[in-house]
Amino acid sequence: MLRINQLVFIFLSFSAIIHAQMMEPVKWTSQINDSGEIVFQAKIENGWHLYDMNLPDDGPIPTAFNFEEIKGAELIGKVVTKSKIVSQYDNMFKMTIRWFGENPTFTQKLKITDKDNFLISGSIDYMACNDQSCVPGEETFNFTAKDVPTQLITAKNVEKNTVSPETIAPAIPEEKEEPATAAADSLHLTATESVPETVALADYWQPVITELQLFGEQVSSSDKSWLLIFIVGFGGGLLALLTPCVWPIIPMTVSFFLKRAKTNRKKAISDALTYGFSIIVIYLLLGLIITAIFGASALNDLSTNAVFNLLFFALLVVFAISFFGAFELVLPSSWTNKMDSKAESTTGLISIFFMAFTLVLVSFSCTGPIIGTLLVEAAGMGSIAGPAIGMFGFSLALAIPFALFALFPSWLQNLPKSGGWLNAVKVVLGFLELALALKFLSVADLAYGWGLLDREVFLVIWIVLFVLLGIYLLGKIKFAHDSDLPYVPVPRLFLAIISFAFAIYMIPGLWGAPLKAISAFSPPLYTQDFSLYHGEVRPQFYDFEEGMEYARKNHKPVMIDFTGYGCVNCREMEAAVWSDPRVKAIIDNDYVLISLYVDDKTKLNEPLEIMEYDKTRRLKTIGDKWSYLQRSKFGANAQPFYVLLDNTGMPVAPAYAYNKNIDKYLQFLQEGREGYKLRIKN
Repeated sequence: MLRINQLVFIFLSFSAIIHAQMMEPVKWTSQINDSGEIVFQAKIENGWHLYDMNLPDDGPIPTAFNFEEIKGAELIGKVVTKSKIVSQYDNMFKMTIRWFGENPTFTQKLKITDKDNFLISGSIDYMACNDQSCVPGEETFNFTAKDVPTQLITAKNVEKNTVSPETIAPAIPEEKEEPATAAADSLHLTATESVPETVALADYWQPVITELQLFGEQVSSSDKSWLLIFIVGFGGGLLALLTPCVWPIIPMTVSFFLKRAKTNRKKAISDALTYGFSIIVIYLLLGLIITAIFGASALNDLSTNAVFNLLFFALLVVFAISFFGAFELVLPSSWTNKMDSKAESTTGLISIFFMAFTLVLVSFSCTGPIIGTLLVEAAGMGSIAGPAIGMFGFSLALAIPFALFALFPSWLQNLPKSGGWLNAVKVVLGFLELALALKFLSVADLAYGWGLLDREVFLVIWIVLFVLLGIYLLGKIKFAHDSDLPYVPVPRLFLAIISFAFAIYMIPGLWGAPLKAISAFSPPLYTQDFSLYHGEVRPQFYDFEEGMEYARKNHKPVMIDFTGYGCVNCREMEAAVWSDPRVKAIIDNDYVLISLYVDDKTKLNEPLEIMEYDKTRRLKTIGDKWSYLQRSKFGANAQPFYVLLDNTGMPVAPAYAYNKNIDKYLQFLQEGREGYKLRIKN
């Protein structure tokens, strides 16, 4: 049915069509290829364009493929295109419309069931426009047995690197048909609209990477993640400067360079810059070597491995105890003495490099936990770039002061002398490392489902730690290496106030307050036994196939949430974005939310064998299965990753990654609703 404004649009173009002497700005060809697909090719004259298949209501006539007679075959999915689509605002229709400016290609997959009696016929409705006029058109197509390639006798084989229906898609028990919920009514579904009655489970797994790319990615997290990793690394380097292992080295190393070039200011400057550059190179190489040995993805897997997290938890606890003064952690003196002697005995660039290496070794007992944590978090990006950028930020922050003090040695006179304040810094770091250690214990606890560290237990320990930290800063607790504190300096007073305020801030969390500021570190709210808060969004399903089947039967779009127990950004999105009442209302009412944890260590009943990049791999855990689904179907491997699907597993909107802008997230959800409406009406 043509809408009123479409009829008006055609009427206004009628005289232009007559003047054009019934020109054909679009010429169509079609054939069945060897892969079992009908390929429709549109050749568009210069200056004209052809409208997209999915357009908003009251817009121009979309391109539509009508299959009127089908024998000896079945259609698989809908007509799709990989051609470039232009999106532009149209003043006449007062809306953004999409069109093809180049010659587009459309494909329709087939399953041949009876080659001898094969027959498919239908028509293509379309509209082509230029700057002056528009021409609606209709093109018929007809295929018989002679048009089917000789070698094509069955449906297209499953493509390489895709899942096997027999191994990946398990049978789902029959469920009673449920009536559409009130949420479906909000999408204005009716019995006459196109909702598939049945969908093969394997079809849900078919890759949609190209279809997703055609939408364009609405929010890309890569640049933001790289900047965040750099900032975190730089902050870690600044923190390392305040540790007792690094601070005393500043005057020692600067005097080393001044002795080498007392009479040559130019050489002193060049040596200082070389020293700073050497520090950056050493730390950068350290990060790259560790990542190369384990691999970025392996480090990411390690980040949720129970043994690794427990070891890192124990390591941070040991470092914290050492910082409290129970014992000293130092590398063998022979290592540092050897490096120091090399720096003294050699000349030129080599001596400067050995001096930088001495700094790395001497400071390791303080920088080790910072570097380890940074590498693991950076490896969560899934590429070697993450650890490299993080280590660059760390080493840059560490190198800048050494280079500056060498350039301006008089600044050393203004530096506070090392003493009791440095030990106080060490103790404060001890408290912070104890708090951070619980994060690693929590990740292992969640991934393996032990239930040892629920949210309220985690919060109680953190509250106690930061109360004790505040008391220490006021001088009411004294450790073995602490100096007497005759009065409370102003900086310590303000830090104590911050520590007490932070502890009080966490107290409402014991009754379920979201605590957005620490959502990235604390366990999820669903792990809490008692909660008065009911504003969180809870997934309806944790299984892809079950959720898709439920959505199909209830005529609702699907929101896939690829997440992880150890995913810091995922917790931030849930606390900062999903908690917004507008976002929560749309997700709860208009979507079937399926959360898939890619680091879930629960064993599958039987390992699944898949082919990926010409290699056979075995998926042993539930997390392995969902991680493979994200890579193979959507071409992504970072979390969080949100994608909106129709009831056949096809995307209806751009993908969305880590971005806490609530307005953009609302736009993402609304685009998905509109895309789903258009999909079911076509």
